Amino acid sequence: MSTLADLLAEHTTLSDAAAAHLQRLVAEWQLLADLSFADFLLSVRTDEGAVVTVAQCRPNTASTVFPTDEVGRVIDTAVHPQVLRAFDSDKVLRDEDPTWFGATAMRQEAVPVGFEGEVIGVLTRAVDLTHPRLPSPLELAYQDSADDLCQMVADGTFPHEEGNPRGLSTPRAGDGFIRLDRTGTVTYTSPNALSAFHRMGWTAELNHTRLSDVVKQLVTEPFEADDVAMMLDIAAGVAEVPTGPYRDIGMRVEADARRATVLIRAVPLRPKGEESGSVVLIRDVTEVKRRDRALISKDATIREIHHRVKNNLQSVSALLRLQARRTSNTDAREALNEAVRRVASIALVHELLSGSVDEEVDLDEVVDRLVPILVDVASNESRVTVRHRDRLGVLTAELAMPLVMVLTELIQNAIEHGFDGSPRSDAEIAVIAERDVRNLRIAVRDNGSGLPESFDLATSDHLGLQIVKTLVSIELSGELDVRPNPEGAGTEVGVNIPLRS
Repeated sequence: MSTLADLLAEHTTLSDAAAAHLQRLVAEWQLLADLSFADFLLSVRTDEGAVVTVAQCRPNTASTVFPTDEVGRVIDTAVHPQVLRAFDSDKVLRDEDPTWFGATAMRQEAVPVGFEGEVIGVLTRAVDLTHPRLPSPLELAYQDSADDLCQMVADGTFPHEEGNPRGLSTPRAGDGFIRLDRTGTVTYTSPNALSAFHRMGWTAELNHTRLSDVVKQLVTEPFEADDVAMMLDIAAGVAEVPTGPYRDIGMRVEADARRATVLIRAVPLRPKGEESGSVVLIRDVTEVKRRDRALISKDATIREIHHRVKNNLQSVSALLRLQARRTSNTDAREALNEAVRRVASIALVHELLSGSVDEEVDLDEVVDRLVPILVDVASNESRVTVRHRDRLGVLTAELAMPLVMVLTELIQNAIEHGFDGSPRSDAEIAVIAERDVRNLRIAVRDNGSGLPESFDLATSDHLGLQIVKTLVSIELSGELDVRPNPEGAGTEVGVNIPLRS
């Protein structure tokens, strides 16, 4: 499906600033739809004069009147002349008679989208009139606020460029809705908003109170309480913006009260430039924050465990290396060096996991950090170059741990046994990967002396290969094969493992 940016580029020649204004409007218009109990369509005029719908929004507070996707549809201006007239007006235009959409009777309003003195689009607000009834106080407060916001859309003052450095989400109207008048006094509070304030510790009614004064009493941290109160007063028009432009008035804040954590957003209402109070949206995020803190604590504990395991393994590796240096027996020294390499590879995985929040390991980073260790401690006199051609990708810790052990053994085995010991300048080992959504195949390929004629993988008693066979078959549920290098001299050892059980 084409994005709004794609549709604007296809049908219009709007400036970047005008297109950005329409993007902000679409990002905010769920609030308009919910407060209006109405569907919204955004239409633009093409260079040829046609009117095309480029975005659509359905309300969470009422049934939709447009069950089909209207995006991309060319509007018949003969049937809906108000839409075309709105492009040349700064007023909200309403159809005199209801329009029937299938079995649904609806009233449509055309809201011009103003920007820098021009109309760059039109919002169609469609309200279901099929089942008329007496509106409740909540519906009246919603619709009154929606009318003010629609007029601000026509004025070009909504939505304004609002800073949100903390990346906080926007509460919905259904989460909690409060209407303030131009003095900052509460004129209406939805039941959900009242419940949120009760959880914050407020036991009385909110109506006819100064909301900024209430917040000052409830928010725990004094400086934070002053900031929230100032935000509410600025949005209502009681206080002036101390610094910064008008576009920074609408703000979001997350505040801790004595008993709860809430997300608050204030939206100033300035239809036709006149102070009309503000809308305050509030969401109780206490449980969400509690779960976030629990997850953060759990993640930190797991990472600390990996860090300590890594430190312990490095201590073991250092002790083994010290013992190897003091051992005069060549076979014992080599066995201890092999143990050092195996422990070091496991420690490397735990080191990467200690910095990860999702228990995943980047195999490419592991190989890049592991190869120098293996080459430095190699007993072979040939200077071996190890490289990997393709991206190995990211694996879960359950697969990464045994696979890193397998790669350690295969690379080390190729360094020690793939070359005859005579100095060479072209000795090379390649780690080649082929990966799809189901399987990962890794081939360790060298250009050494190749396999001996009597070699048999099934009967080989080499400890490294036995470790590899065990890990591949049991831990990774994969397959192992050894064959001559298909690109020339040398050997290729292939490991094929499933990524999905």
